[in-house]
This record gives sequence, structure tokens and C-alpha cells, in this order.
Amino acid sequence: MNKLLVIGSMNMDVVSNVKQFPLPGETIHSSGTAFVPGGKGANQAVAAASAGGDCAMVGAVGLDPFGETLIASLEERGVNAGAVIRKEGTSGIAFITVNEEGENHIILSAGANGEVTAADVASAASWDGVYAVLLQNEIPWAATMAAVQAAHAAGVRVFLNPAPARTLPDELFPLLDTLIMNETEAALVAGVPVSDPATAAAAAELVLGKGAAGVIVTLGEQGCFYADAQGARLFVPAFRVRPADTTAAGDTFIGAYAAACANGYGKEEALRYATAASALAVTRPGAQSSIPSKAEIEAFLTVQQ
Repeated sequence: MNKLLVIGSMNMDVVSNVKQFPLPGETIHSSGTAFVPGGKGANQAVAAASAGGDCAMVGAVGLDPFGETLIASLEERGVNAGAVIRKEGTSGIAFITVNEEGENHIILSAGANGEVTAADVASAASWDGVYAVLLQNEIPWAATMAAVQAAHAAGVRVFLNPAPARTLPDELFPLLDTLIMNETEAALVAGVPVSDPATAAAAAELVLGKGAAGVIVTLGEQGCFYADAQGARLFVPAFRVRPADTTAAGDTFIGAYAAACANGYGKEEALRYATAASALAVTRPGAQSSIPSKAEIEAFLTVQQ
């Protein structure tokens, strides 16, 4: 039981590079624009497969030309895309602007992602041999909640990344194996400000108190904090790198972490592996194009020791 299943979004990312973000009403020039397959669900699936996981994807694309490209991108990176659904209309599109510091602004058009239903999940998702399901907030909540409930009933671990950030219903927390959040998401879910390991720990305690079995709070260039109901508390510092583009850094962390756990890594080892994967991702442009392979992650860790 070491398979991973990702249920979530698939987007075509339209990425423009700028010196600095425009002011309201200002027109600026881009130094270049690229079309890069993305979407939090697809990114996490590619990250998991690239990091050594046996991963399948459940999601939806439109009947436009982007749909075929998005499916092909998954398959080229080793993801089983046989359960991806074709919907009338357009595929999801994300308009991403990246400045010289590697920061990004994102405008999301849901497209086919917004049409995924609980019935789609029930018909497309197979839980046989699945170690964990990875979920996000870029498909309708009813479909996500249906996946959580079905996975939990089947004895499959649920890894939820509540991004884009939203409040979560109380009945959800006891169904979660691991809730993986950045500072913004953790602050909204826990109801307290999060900016460093100490405040991440405080937020994690509040989330554990709601019934989640485990919590990871990622802190960007600071690292990540882990806590679980068994009493484990771990802080793993980030690796020092020069960022080029932070797009998909969080998704890379999540996919690599899930792959490491599914392959039998201990929690601290899996967190360090995921931290290395996300460090490599931020040194490269794009979403799925920035995600490193298992060999690259292992080579990076060898140098860091």
C-alpha cells in the first residue's frame, strides 16, 4: 500500500516575468511569457511521482487544446492520468506574474476544475492499495469533502493542503492524517498570526486540538514545523538557495513529502527530503518545469551533509 492518489486541479499557467509588479492602472512590459502546465493538484502529483512515488491523478480538463497538453505533461513525468475527466468548456488557467525577487502574483480561472463533482470523485477514484490521498482547495468543496470522507472510510490517509486559504468545518479535522499549510493558510485555519517556528507551533497545537492527527506548517525560507497527536514536535530548517521563482514550491514540498512517507521514510527524514525538493524548485522557473527528480533531490542532500 504505497500508492498515492491526488484529487485536485489542473491548470495551464501563463507566466510573465517583470522587473516589479505594476501599480494599479499602470502598464508595464514583461521580459517574457511562458505556458507551463500547473495547478496545485497536478503539481503535487508530478512532485510525488518525480520524487519516487507511485502516483495517479483524478481531476478535470476542458476540451480546449490545453487539456491534451496538461494530460501529456502528467504522463511524461510518470503520473497515471487515466482517471482525468474531460469536461465541456475550457481547462483551468492561472495568470502568474513573477518579479525579479522570485515573488509571484496569481489570478486563477477555474475552468473545468470548477466542474468537478462528488460523483466524479466517486466514479474515478480507486482506493485499492492507496497509502494516502492528496487534496487542495482548487476544486469545489463538495468534491473535496466527498474525497476526504471516502478515503477515511477506506482507511486511506488524508493529506490536505487548504490552498487557496479558507476556513475549514470542524467535522473535517478528525478525518485528516496531515494538514499541510503555509503561514497564511495556518493563520486562517488556526485563527492566530503565524510568522516563525514559535507561532507555527502555537497554530499547530490549536489544529491538533480540533482533532487532526498531524500538522505541518511551512515557513518559506525559515523551514517547516511538524506536530502530531502522538507528541512529536519537529522543526526542519530550510536550505540556503537563491530563489528564481517560488511558483509550485509548496506543491513540490507536499508531493515529495507524501512520496517519502509512502516509501517508508521516517517523519524527520521525509521532512528534510521535502525541504530539499522545494529548495531546488525555487531555483528554477515555472510550476511543473521546476519540480526536481528523485536523483536530483538525493544528490542535493548528499552535498548538504
